[in-house]
Amino acid sequence: MAKPGVFQHLYVRVIVGVVLGVAVGLLAPAWAVQLKPLGDGFIKLIKMLIGPVVFVTVVLGIANAGDLKQVGRTGVKAIAYFETLSTLSLAIGLLVVHWLKPGVGLNANPAVLGTQQLQTYASAAKSLNWVDFLLELIPTTLTEAFAKGDVLPILLVAMLFGMAIARHRHRFAALIGGLDQVSEALFGVIGLIVQLAPLGAFGAMAFTVAKFGLGTLWSLGKLMLGVYATCFLFVFVILGLVSALVGLDLLKLLRYLGEELAIVLGTSSSEAALPRLMDKLERLGCDRAVVGLVVPAGYSFNLDGTSIYLSMAAVFIAQATNTPLSPAQEGTLLVVLMLTSKGAAAVTGGGFITLAATLASLGTIPIAGMTLLLGVDRFMSEARALTNLIGNAIGSLVVARWEGRLDLARARRVLNGEVPPPEGLGQQELRRPSEHGMADR
Repeated sequence: MAKPGVFQHLYVRVIVGVVLGVAVGLLAPAWAVQLKPLGDGFIKLIKMLIGPVVFVTVVLGIANAGDLKQVGRTGVKAIAYFETLSTLSLAIGLLVVHWLKPGVGLNANPAVLGTQQLQTYASAAKSLNWVDFLLELIPTTLTEAFAKGDVLPILLVAMLFGMAIARHRHRFAALIGGLDQVSEALFGVIGLIVQLAPLGAFGAMAFTVAKFGLGTLWSLGKLMLGVYATCFLFVFVILGLVSALVGLDLLKLLRYLGEELAIVLGTSSSEAALPRLMDKLERLGCDRAVVGLVVPAGYSFNLDGTSIYLSMAAVFIAQATNTPLSPAQEGTLLVVLMLTSKGAAAVTGGGFITLAATLASLGTIPIAGMTLLLGVDRFMSEARALTNLIGNAIGSLVVARWEGRLDLARARRVLNGEVPPPEGLGQQELRRPSEHGMADR
């Protein structure tokens, strides 16, 4: 039987879409800006399934786990890991930006920087506080969480359903079986939608290059290179070490997640790959209950790439506006970023709004300096999204191994190519981890 052609691999088609998008954005910018709906449409197709996928996966994971104490223990370990890695990523970003000094010499005057475009971000940032963030976790109605598509409220509802079903598993056996079939159907739908990823990546990249142009990158190129280099360092040194401690090879894991990384690269959204990431981790040997709890929570509490960006961007603005920061003020900056970054996924605008909230709460770094980042923030989103995805994948593996719920022998076989990877989601050739015993319990 002939080997499949190179273009039959999704990640190859996505990369081709990215390259073509850049070319069109440079050669035909007037037409390219009209291609934005292609990228937006693909992300909307994926996002419409995130809520149902998270709900079904978490409910089934908790219901099949049986031991609610084990679920609580998993959550505590996940939060401990998230906080450790998030703090480390913030500190590394701070060290690198001080070493590179990308904003030194710009001498930007906050009084003359345009602030009109920042009004949306500043107004959204006013409501970004811990009390509101925690209250937003509780939906007003049962269906509101699904209507809004907010992951954390859906996660809360799913945990309550899962715990209720777990208490009377035998009574709800038929419901559990039905939800399992719904889960397979949902991943089948995702398998169809992701075939449009090259088209979405093409439209998104064409619009970005046409809208902002490559010339706008030069003045802030040092900051951009610093963010990319720091994310690269974090992934291959810090996460590489963590992966080795788990017992897995980072490069092999990245190759296994190649299609998901390509989707994120093309769309600049780690959410676009969330459902596929959950399925891939289960197939790798990670217990469903762990995946269902850790991955969705990690998308709000374990944003390593966003943390790196936030600390570097804040200090960059201080350098660019000649705003001196004492060691005590920088320590306060880290503490505030640790808090505000956890709410980044709860509001539209993500990292940029979080940065506005941080600067507004500190009062030392002029928020008007964010104007300097408006033109290039979009170009740094790929590094953030890729690092976030990799960090959450490894975080799930860490917690699963910590809990003794990672089939390490199977994971190594899959990464070594001894078990054929799935060609499409929803297929049954590979059994889910919940259907066999964990080798390293």
